[in-house]
Amino acid sequence: MKKIEVTDVILRDAHQSLIATRMRTEDMLPICDKLDKVGYWSLEVWGGATFDACVRFLKEDPWQRLRDLRQALPNTRLQMLLRGQNLLGYRHYADDVVRAFVGKAAENGIDVFRVFDALNDLRNLETAMSAVKDSGKHAQGTLSYTTSPVHTPERFVSLAKSLREMGADSIAIKDMAGLLAPYPTYDLVKAIKAEVDLPLVIHSHATSGLAAQCQIKAIEAGVDRIDTAISSFANGTSHPATEAQVAMLRGTPWDTGLDLHLLTEIADYFRDVRKKYHQFESEFTREDVMVQVSQVPGGMMSNLANQLKEQNALDRIRDVFDEIPRVREDLGYPPLVTPTSQIVGTQAVYNVLAGERYKTITNEVKRYLSGGYGQPPAKVNADLQKRAIGNGEVMDCRPADLLVPELTKLRAEIGDLASCEEDVLTYAMFPDLGREFLQQRKEGTLKPEPLLPASENTVRQNEAVATEFKVDVHGETYEIAITGVGDVGGGKRKVYLSLDGMPEEVTFEALNEYVNQGGGGRQKATEPGHVSPPLPGNVVDVLVNTGDKVTSGQALMVIEAMKMETELLAKIDGTISEINVAKGDRVTPGEVLMTITS
Repeated sequence: MKKIEVTDVILRDAHQSLIATRMRTEDMLPICDKLDKVGYWSLEVWGGATFDACVRFLKEDPWQRLRDLRQALPNTRLQMLLRGQNLLGYRHYADDVVRAFVGKAAENGIDVFRVFDALNDLRNLETAMSAVKDSGKHAQGTLSYTTSPVHTPERFVSLAKSLREMGADSIAIKDMAGLLAPYPTYDLVKAIKAEVDLPLVIHSHATSGLAAQCQIKAIEAGVDRIDTAISSFANGTSHPATEAQVAMLRGTPWDTGLDLHLLTEIADYFRDVRKKYHQFESEFTREDVMVQVSQVPGGMMSNLANQLKEQNALDRIRDVFDEIPRVREDLGYPPLVTPTSQIVGTQAVYNVLAGERYKTITNEVKRYLSGGYGQPPAKVNADLQKRAIGNGEVMDCRPADLLVPELTKLRAEIGDLASCEEDVLTYAMFPDLGREFLQQRKEGTLKPEPLLPASENTVRQNEAVATEFKVDVHGETYEIAITGVGDVGGGKRKVYLSLDGMPEEVTFEALNEYVNQGGGGRQKATEPGHVSPPLPGNVVDVLVNTGDKVTSGQALMVIEAMKMETELLAKIDGTISEINVAKGDRVTPGEVLMTITS
């Protein structure tokens, strides 16, 4: 028996799982002095969604966040989650970018790299693991845990052995969806520890309500370290509470030695911080044992709920959860972790909202089915593969082997908007978002998304607007307070208010034929030749010009929705007579983006 070490995920996975990764650096730094005194083995502070949210929503430089945390936490290892050859993005990068990114992350403050691949295709880990070792940092090889007919304990033990041979300093069991149960956890840990003499970590989300029990069984079986979250950001789709696990092990040979009084002070601080982000809370981040069926990871759960809410389709989330396992089976049972969680989840949303499975197939699903992400764990649905890529070739090599070095090209593309190599890497991770961020930084116009004020009278959670005013009508004065707003779809908006203290509900509906969301007055799609997006998103590229002749099924433009790219296809043969959008425009369902005249 030995002392159990603790990694706290409060600065990364905890808020990713519960408030859609929205915690700002300004709310992290004031508590760092106390966090640094706890004696954690490490603090997880960085990862793909963190980087994305900083650039996309918070308008913070993620590299500066890392440097600030490094300075504020001088005595604690800082840990990050790295998606192997995908790094922090949604595609594979050339080896020169992988090595440059790892080097800069290490230089700016990361001590421990938890390196994983969504498919457990170890070819996609080789370069990243080698780069971590070259930087002199801790390389933690990761098993992306899932359940399926092909994911057996023997398979995971074999993967752990291969990671050891790759130079891993430790091994992590990454149970991102909370699929582990206590006794299978014991058996898996026992099997790995019997064959692989490396420190073993268990990372299990509390979504099913079983993670705390899984951790104690893992400890009994010989695990060395557990991932926890401070209690004010724990449980539900997050992780077991740090204080509870510390208390559980107190007075045993596994005693962590961590100070419960200090942990309580930290929990109190974050309890107040969490209130600030109330608009990102979701009922779908609570404990739900049905995760063992849907297999939706914690971070995916809160983001999926938030994205569906933005599309006025939150009422369909259960249908999406039912569809996710079916899509996953079609794709050969990939573990649901970034980017496969987004690939599967977004395709499930398209299938549900379109009312027809695979009516629209995202570019990422097409890339996946062509081998662009690596080798699927099991055979994919052959009919779907044929529908998605036709007679296209399916690659069987390491995807990055087909990529040429790209750092020089990336530097040239971003030009003087990049003031350092870190800026180039930001652009590499998210080209459009990164360029926009760097341009706004140069112009001094960076502005984070607004945080809505709390209101005791809010009718619809997280949609309050603190607005009170008086209206004079025919000599009478009425006191009006807006207590909530929300979209109900179809061009309608519902407003909740109190009129002289009496609650009222008003629905506003556009009376003309134009849709005024995002694009600024585009006509509603009513004809077969009208091209309209299936989901709200942004235009990534327009592939045709006015006057071009097109055929049914031809790609006309690319939009990004829910972080995934999708081609909009022509439904009829004809000529492009009108284009109403340009790259970067915001679009919503029902709008005419382009017209084909037959």
